[in-house]
Amino acid sequence: MSEKIDFKKLSKFSRHAPRYTSYPTAVEFKDLTPEEIIPFLQNKEKPVSLYFHLPFCRSACYFCGCNVVYTSKADKRKKYIEYLKKELETLSGYLDTKRMVRQLHFGGGTPTFFTPDELEEVYKLIYSYFKNFENDAEISVEIDPRFFSKEHMDVMQKYGVNRISFGVQDFNEETQKAVNRVQSFELTKNAVDMARAGGVHSINIDLIYGLPFQSLETFKKTLELVKELDPDRLAVFNYAHVPWMKKGMRKIDETTLPNAEEKLKIFKYVIDFFEGNGYKMVGMDHFAKPEDELFKAIEKGELHRNFQGYTTKGGADLIGVGLTSIGETDDAYMQNYKNLKDYESAVDEGKIPVFRGVVLSEEDKIRKYIIMEMMANFSFDIKRFEEKFGIDFKDKFANELKELQEFVDEGVVEIDDNKIRVNKTGSLLIRNIVLPFDEYFKKMKDQKVFSKSV
Repeated sequence: MSEKIDFKKLSKFSRHAPRYTSYPTAVEFKDLTPEEIIPFLQNKEKPVSLYFHLPFCRSACYFCGCNVVYTSKADKRKKYIEYLKKELETLSGYLDTKRMVRQLHFGGGTPTFFTPDELEEVYKLIYSYFKNFENDAEISVEIDPRFFSKEHMDVMQKYGVNRISFGVQDFNEETQKAVNRVQSFELTKNAVDMARAGGVHSINIDLIYGLPFQSLETFKKTLELVKELDPDRLAVFNYAHVPWMKKGMRKIDETTLPNAEEKLKIFKYVIDFFEGNGYKMVGMDHFAKPEDELFKAIEKGELHRNFQGYTTKGGADLIGVGLTSIGETDDAYMQNYKNLKDYESAVDEGKIPVFRGVVLSEEDKIRKYIIMEMMANFSFDIKRFEEKFGIDFKDKFANELKELQEFVDEGVVEIDDNKIRVNKTGSLLIRNIVLPFDEYFKKMKDQKVFSKSV
């Protein structure tokens, strides 16, 4: 993508849309028993991607939208590990643990809430069940640099961690205090240096624009400091202020949030800054060095997206383990209990602790394919779709194509007999562009669950 972004068009189309994560549409989860889920875990032909949710944090970051348990008690960590053991024991009765592992990811909370010894116990547990890892398997961890030590890194190095994502958000002290996340540049640099010394050659930095007291001038200073960290990838997210969904956000003074015009200035500068410093834009919110496999994948049209974001490791069944973890197969989505007591009760009863999910209809699968292809690679191969599903695309989706016409008229989408192509401006509006294919959106659009695209 070498063309320039048209920010006037971007602003024009910056309206509310779902914040797509793993879900192909805005489908509402329904009650689904563990017994109904089990058949979807038994495809021995596919590799697996393992996601372990380690949900604890010592204190709340007010911007956070994750499912987190706030505590400082050591006994909660130890108890949680025992429940992971029980859950894996139950899961192994239904899931063939000899299947190849393509990814192993720790999310949270922050995994380094656990001591190094406890973290090693979790790794040992996983590796006792899953012994077959692909040669280029991605072993990754999300880390809060405030709670990261050399001893943690030693454990991660021992168990093959090759990708780390550090949460930064912003280095401006006033912003940090306003969101209850004080984290100095020196502390963060020390964490990044430890990871490099521990053999991790793929480091991601997370940033957020739209936080309290941010301005273009303050964020410029943050970007200069981030440049010194020399990450391989960056994720630069638009802050979604949804206090009706996340209580912690109610502690943010809304009068301190930058307005839409200032946010757009920040975002424009972010793009110019990173592209001017050797990074390439990947999708809506990621940047990567040209040699990074993330960028190489989008160049080949082979990028994938799941609830964790963009990935090069598609084609695997995602198995979620732990409190609130989400799983995904070709035919279903599932989520574990979000309440700790409910999760523990299900595990104690020897059940897979799934409390909700959805089995995808054939129509869901068709629309999922379209939406995820467009969201990941910003183009859609009509002929390949027709060969795969045996469907005349333009006939079936005539109404959807009419809805796309406003984007065609503005020059951000191009449609011919073979492909739908989204240009660089359009890639930043992709959540809006795919909406015509989301048959659930009209049912949900009046609910207060959406945020601005930019």
